[in-house]
Amino acid sequence: MKIWKKAALGLFAAAACMALLAGCRTPWGEISDNVDNSKQLRVGMTKEQVLQVMGEPLTDESYCQPDVWFYYWNTIWHDGLVTEDECIPLVFKDGKLAGWGNPFYTRFRIERRTTTKSIDDR
Repeated sequence: MKIWKKAALGLFAAAACMALLAGCRTPWGEISDNVDNSKQLRVGMTKEQVLQVMGEPLTDESYCQPDVWFYYWNTIWHDGLVTEDECIPLVFKDGKLAGWGNPFYTRFRIERRTTTKSIDDR
């Protein structure tokens, strides 16, 4: 009878651990999905089309903006936080995808700053 109790307890413990782990989504799965899905992106896609391909962007981070969407792309810090340098930015102009990636985003920010500055100088 003791053996059955130990076996039952072991099975219960294993099932409990599996149930707990099943609820966890590792960042690797999300990162892999985002990297794979990004291969379908094309300049000129609408926001709706990008949503169909990439899914929902990050929205609760301080760096998120209406015309720039961020997707988790790479784990750098292993601290449980998603920082801007761990994401890929997708830039929209007039509701259409204009480009993506950090080099494009950097040019976009410089262009926007220059445009805003020249408007303010008038």
